Order: sequence, then structure tokens, then C-alpha cells
Amino acid sequence: MSERSPITTHILDLGTGNPAAGVAVSLTRVADTGEQHIAKGQTDADGRLSQWFQGPLQPGTYRIQFATGDWYQAQGKTAFHPRVTIDFAVVDTERHYHVPLLVNQYGYSTYRGS
Repeated sequence: MSERSPITTHILDLGTGNPAAGVAVSLTRVADTGEQHIAKGQTDADGRLSQWFQGPLQPGTYRIQFATGDWYQAQGKTAFHPRVTIDFAVVDTERHYHVPLLVNQYGYSTYRGS
């Protein structure tokens, strides 16, 4: 797979100022009829996950989940949030959706990236 996925992510550990490499990430589409698994993967050495599935996207609500607790535990640290779960809306299926995560052991932030 050489093209980037229609939904990508990037994780930066604010506690160290470094990319969060090796974080397990999963993506599902959430609908009234239940959840549809789309993809799973791990962030690369630069904390990115950009080639984990191919489109097309359907409009609707998507959920991206980061296994931050497991990642911190592997480093001998504890985390207040064992998982970070972000729900977001896909309206224009022709656009790219980038969901960055800024994380530390006790909190996180996200935004719509480019």
C-alpha cells in the first residue's frame, strides 16, 4: 500500500517531546446498527500511522482508539488514561481526515489536522 489512508494519525508524547512510536491504534465506524471495524495498526518511529487501510470512506461517525496505557506500561510508567478514544464526524468523504494526538501520562489533546 503506497498511498496514505483517508484517515491518518500522529502521536506526540508531550512528556518527552518525542513521537510516540509503537502505540496500537484501532479505527471503527460507529452506526446505529453497531460498530464496523475498519483498521488497526501501530504508529511508526515518527509516531505516525498513515498507510493502514484504503478507502473509500462512508459519511458518519468514526472512532479512533489509542492504547496509551499499554504503551506507557511498556516504558515502566503508569497512565491515568488506559485508552484514549476520539469520536469524529466524516461528512465530506472526498477529504482527508488527520487526527493528531498530543499525550502525556495524565492528559491529552486532539484537533483536526491537515
